[in-house]
Amino acid sequence: MTEEAEEQIAKKLKKEKKAKKEKKSKKGKKHPKKNKRKDRDETTEESHTKKRKAETESGDVIVAATSTKGNFPFPIQYILAPMVGASELPFRLLCRKYGAQTCYTPMMSSTQFASDAQYRKDEFQTTPEDRPLVCHFSANDPTEFTNAAKLVQHKCDAIDLNLGCPQRTAYLGHFGSYLLDPKDRTIICDIVRMASRNVSVPIFCKIRLLNTIQDTIELCEQLRDAGASLIAIHARYRASFERKGAGARDGAAMMDQILKVREALGPDFPLIANGNIPSCIAILYPILCQHSQQQHVTLISHFYCCVQNRTYDDVESNLRFTKSHGIMSAEGILDNPALYLPRHGKDGDKEVQIALPSPPSSLGSESIKLDENQKKSRKLTKKLREIEAIEAKAASGAEMTKDQKSKLATKDGVTESLSLLASSDDKKACKEGDRDASPKTTNIALRDLQSAAEDPTILATEYIDLAKIYPTKMRTIIFHTRRILKTELSDYQLMEECIASKGIEDLRKIVSKVRKYKEDPSSFQFDREKAKEDKEDAKRKLREQGKRKAYEARMMRKAKREGKDDLEFYLRQGAQIPTDEEIMALKKLQKDEQMQKWKAQDHSQHCMAFHLEGCKRDRTCAFLHTDARGLNTFAENDEVAG
Repeated sequence: MTEEAEEQIAKKLKKEKKAKKEKKSKKGKKHPKKNKRKDRDETTEESHTKKRKAETESGDVIVAATSTKGNFPFPIQYILAPMVGASELPFRLLCRKYGAQTCYTPMMSSTQFASDAQYRKDEFQTTPEDRPLVCHFSANDPTEFTNAAKLVQHKCDAIDLNLGCPQRTAYLGHFGSYLLDPKDRTIICDIVRMASRNVSVPIFCKIRLLNTIQDTIELCEQLRDAGASLIAIHARYRASFERKGAGARDGAAMMDQILKVREALGPDFPLIANGNIPSCIAILYPILCQHSQQQHVTLISHFYCCVQNRTYDDVESNLRFTKSHGIMSAEGILDNPALYLPRHGKDGDKEVQIALPSPPSSLGSESIKLDENQKKSRKLTKKLREIEAIEAKAASGAEMTKDQKSKLATKDGVTESLSLLASSDDKKACKEGDRDASPKTTNIALRDLQSAAEDPTILATEYIDLAKIYPTKMRTIIFHTRRILKTELSDYQLMEECIASKGIEDLRKIVSKVRKYKEDPSSFQFDREKAKEDKEDAKRKLREQGKRKAYEARMMRKAKREGKDDLEFYLRQGAQIPTDEEIMALKKLQKDEQMQKWKAQDHSQHCMAFHLEGCKRDRTCAFLHTDARGLNTFAENDEVAG
């Protein structure tokens, strides 16, 4: 866009703003009280803007929550998003060193967390330096969510309810974004209400957009009134095979809707923006709004696709555009863990405080001592599940037996016993916890951090070092390494070698190769044959995507013909991707047994021949040709999104 065009647009906007102001002024004479209130609101907004500007310059935003939980004095402007298998402790510490303020844990199941000590030990890991920390839970039951929150409240600064997960498992388990329908509104509000009244730290919620902006605003107001201290909005719609373009899972985020929610909730309630917005969108948005809605969506999608880099400028544009209290990054920070570093400014002599690694802590040590409570909790949870099944049966009009009626009568007692057990666990955990442990820190010159941030091999090495200190699944370590070094691994044809790594030392060697090739480009020999194979593999994957879309359309038409309410019914049957272990086991069976096992393992959408001996139909095959999952396979579309 030329400077002359920008100037014309600015003049036009200024003229329209002046006309609106004069119109409001005339109306104000007829309604003096309403006008005073409006003036007061405008003054509040103006002071809020000035305050935000000052906070931005200082680098931190300390927010006072407006819910019943009172204040939560920690910065929320630059946030690492919750990502299954990707926002684990080593990556959180790396991001904190390079500018992230508050970090979320990966999603944890409140059901398993509240009842299974081994699950708590495996899934939750932290250190005194890992603060402020938000523990992120999936839930569809108020008691289970509250019990899980109580167990971890002494090791974190807030608890978050996942209302945004789009994964297939969320649909099957009825949590995440699949709880956003009106029929489940009472449940999610009860979850927030019970937790906010019984947990000592603030309760947050992470949501996705609903079908209309009015529905999204209503949801946010209900969550706020139930006791939520902060709401993060992923500015895309819920997962749907039908939805395409802006707002879809793989389309541009609809950040303008967050702005509308901000205007509806007022300037003081903490609202966090999540989703990618290129800086050009914030500039062009007033122009786009002059077009029709369809043109608006098309133009936003076009400009979104034109921008490849997600930079700190995009972060700041996002903050200004949405008027949010903070930004939550997932995809951008995976590629660049130092995404938020520029918040410290440009003064290289400035001293920045960073954390030093200390021994990890979890709920594992406490959990072992709570073994008896764990057994009791499992039995009670099983009873509660049986009672809920009976309730569901009764709701459908089925007649209950005497035994079922007597079990229903015990529900309050079972629920109370579970709550007491959770409370007992929490008190013991608090005594042995590290709430008061002092974090180990040191100061470092900003220029040293800036220098390291410019070299992806340094960032990757630092992450690998942290992953060795704090044991992490190998597939997660590989995933982060290949995301941080994505460009270099592709340029030097090392991506497949990285994915095939068996241990941390293998990854170190790969990073060393990258460093060597960068320092001495002549030492790298380009393999044309390998490049050809990679190109063919990329074409195959592209064909798979096309076949998948055609299959989805066909199955949805079938569901529609049969009059099913759920148009995605057939898309949920047989969609599970097979694992390497399953393929190896299948090869040992007879052919008739292979097909039975294949369908029983929920793989019927996939081509069995492709995995066993190679599919002769190739491009004409109607089934999916998707690579099996290995131990180190990381399904980004399913695991990172949330």
